[in-house]
Formats: sequence, structure tokens, C-alpha cells
Amino acid sequence: MPWWFWLVVVFVLLAGYVTATSNRLDRLHARLDATRAALDAQLLRRAAVTLEIAASGLLDPATSVLLASAGHEARAASGDDADREVVESRLTVALRAAFDDPDEAQTLAAEPAGLALLAELEAATTKVLLARRFSNDAVTATLAIRRHRLVRWLQLAGHVQAPTFFEIDDAPPAHLAVGEAWRSADIDDNAEAADGAPDVD
Repeated sequence: MPWWFWLVVVFVLLAGYVTATSNRLDRLHARLDATRAALDAQLLRRAAVTLEIAASGLLDPATSVLLASAGHEARAASGDDADREVVESRLTVALRAAFDDPDEAQTLAAEPAGLALLAELEAATTKVLLARRFSNDAVTATLAIRRHRLVRWLQLAGHVQAPTFFEIDDAPPAHLAVGEAWRSADIDDNAEAADGAPDVD
């Protein structure tokens, strides 16, 4: 085989690699945008539910003020990720301070409206945790490709800024799930009361 044949083969292989890698980077950047948008939506939902609970009048004033302050701060957060990470972590800490005590969750669960809010908050905190995991997984995959030598040498990522991880404290309170247990206990109590009631002919 003449030397130019091998040169053509190398060129074709290199062009194929560059095209495939460029397309993969585009898909990863699109995935980054989608997962980050989903995370933003879940963070805003968590803040909104927190504010609803704070305004419900079902908790003691000190707890309501704590949640309202953290919720307003989180809902208004924007701009630099580092600042938002701090704000969102503060909301997590406030939620744990409010609901690590099972009595607070039971106070909410004792009212139908409070029980619904408690279920919404439990869902919101779980979705934040999952959305952040998906977002950071997308960052990991994108950075792994961007670190390849040819990607850096050929600047296949263009001028798109390298993504960063979104790191917050998102561990949910220990007793959010007490709402379901409390509702089950109420159902059991009602059933027992019905069983113990005298039959009416």
C-alpha cells in the first residue's frame, strides 16, 4: 500500500472520531441544560412548599418564621452557584430543624391540609435529591469527555464554559414520612372505634 493510502485512512478515522466526539459533546451539553433546569424547578418547588407550610398557621410561630425566612431566601436566590448553594443548604438545615422533631410533623399531619403539605414537602425534598444527583452525573460525564487530549487540542467544546457540580446539603429531615404513618394510625384508630361500636338494627 502506498503511504498516501495510510494517510487517508488516518485522516478518515480522525475525522470520524472528531465528528462523533463533537456530536456527543453537544448531546451532553443539552443534557446538562435539561438536568439543571429540572433541578432549578425542584428547588423552587421545595421553597414554595416550605412557604406554604410556614403560612399555614399549623406550626408554632418560631418554626413558621424560621421556615418563612429560609423559604423566601431560597426562592429569591439566583446568579452565582456558590451563593445559591449556601442559600439552598440553609433551607435544608431549616427544614431539618423544624421536622427532625416528630412532634412537628405530627402537628401538621393532625390536620388534613397539613397532611397534604407534609406529603408535598416529602416529595419535593426527595425530588431535589434525585435532580441534583442527575445533574451532577451529567457534569461528570461531560467533564470526562472534555478532558480528552484531542478534545482540548482541537477545542471541540468551543467557548462553552466547563460545567460545575452543584453541591448542597440536601439530606431530608428524619420525620417527614411520619405523615403517612400518622394517617395510617388515624385510619386504624377509626377502624377500631367502628369495630367496638354497638350494632344498630
